[in-house]
Amino acid sequence: MKVVLFFEAGNWEELEDRWEFRGDLGGLKSILVEEEISLRGLIDKIYAKLGLSKDTMDLVLSYTPPLNKKCSPLVLKDDEDVAALLASRSDSTCKIPLGVTVEPTKVCAYEKSGQESSDDTDGSHDGFRDNYFDVDYCDSEPTDVSSSRQTLPVFRNAERTSNDNGASATQPAEGNPPVDPLLQVTGAGSDEPVNVPTIEASDSTFSDGSDLHEGKYFNTKKDLKRKLSDIAMKGNFEFRTRKSNRSLWVIECIDPNCSWRLRASKIVPESTKFVIRKYVGVHSCSLLNRNANHRQATYVVIGEQVAPQYVGVEKGPGPKGVQTFARTELGAQISYYKAWRGRKHAHTLIRGSPEQSFHVLPSYFHMLEKLNPGTVTRIEVDGESRFKYLFLAFGVAIRGFRYMRKVVGIDGTFLKGQYRGVLLVATAQDGNGQCYPLAWGIVDSENEDAWSWFLTQLKEIIGDTDE
Repeated sequence: MKVVLFFEAGNWEELEDRWEFRGDLGGLKSILVEEEISLRGLIDKIYAKLGLSKDTMDLVLSYTPPLNKKCSPLVLKDDEDVAALLASRSDSTCKIPLGVTVEPTKVCAYEKSGQESSDDTDGSHDGFRDNYFDVDYCDSEPTDVSSSRQTLPVFRNAERTSNDNGASATQPAEGNPPVDPLLQVTGAGSDEPVNVPTIEASDSTFSDGSDLHEGKYFNTKKDLKRKLSDIAMKGNFEFRTRKSNRSLWVIECIDPNCSWRLRASKIVPESTKFVIRKYVGVHSCSLLNRNANHRQATYVVIGEQVAPQYVGVEKGPGPKGVQTFARTELGAQISYYKAWRGRKHAHTLIRGSPEQSFHVLPSYFHMLEKLNPGTVTRIEVDGESRFKYLFLAFGVAIRGFRYMRKVVGIDGTFLKGQYRGVLLVATAQDGNGQCYPLAWGIVDSENEDAWSWFLTQLKEIIGDTDE
């Protein structure tokens, strides 16, 4: 049996309440696969669909399980994982889209204290990694700042050789800048020296220009991520997440040959404070790779940066104004759509979301009735306890109606918010022929049921007379 499988090439991004996949290679695509397809067969089909070479690119296949909680993307590691993914199909279509992370094929060498580092140079690379999210690429977590210097990764373009004493040494690959002599440092809990590369800024390197350093503290992981995103945007470089969970964050420059990297973790498991354990703030990648339109300029980051401009004002900058702000203040080029989403996120941060407003509506009406004697409020909900109608008439308006002309005008106008709807209003006329606001209502649309409900509530507060 054939199954339709949807996938998108890009990268995962961790948000506050979920992981979100950001596509960057042409949008959503589909392939037709056998129900019993193997992992290798699935990868081959995706290679062919994307037109990529197996010799130069690696693919990591992952998806987020359909659970009612935040969980890290699940990487496909074997044929059983593929079968579990396809088991979620409805008829002949798989309901869960697959995220495909495309990366240049590279050799990862890590030098650890007291043991040899190994390079994947035997040609047996499978084209995917089964530990993309669940392996700590920077060794076990150190317990203090001094131990954070115990291990540092060797440049990925390094070639391993052996000296006369049998000890391993690092030589740069041809065409890359030479590695500085290694600094001898004693690792925590051991008298054995540890080789740590010393990286100084030169003509072939550049600093990220930040004030970060090993041992610097942040109140939360969110504060640290906001700081790094700001540094990346202003420095026009990108970084990728190597590992992320509640107590650890490991990132590196998007260029696989670059030396820039950072590792931070909680001070203690019970705390929310994060401390930088390892940090190499010098880039060894080419300046030509610096990009002003990069992944760190997300709508969430843009919204947090531009939010202060919406405090105490009626409107604030529009999407084009947000684009200008991102370009001049953050050094980032963003699309109109991303600027629109950033503006919307800024509104949410300052004024709350529509869902939050609906949630506090009963409390708001309660306080109106308490502080304005005689005020009448009504909220109508449907069978699933969802908002349907609203009615509001202030007590002072109700009491003043007795002195108005016995004429009531009603009208409605559409609302332009996220959930649309119609605003109904009832007005009277005073002795000078001026409008006297009497009552307001919000309904789903101008239909017979909505008008009947609104006029019924209106009749209860003003009554009916022969006049």
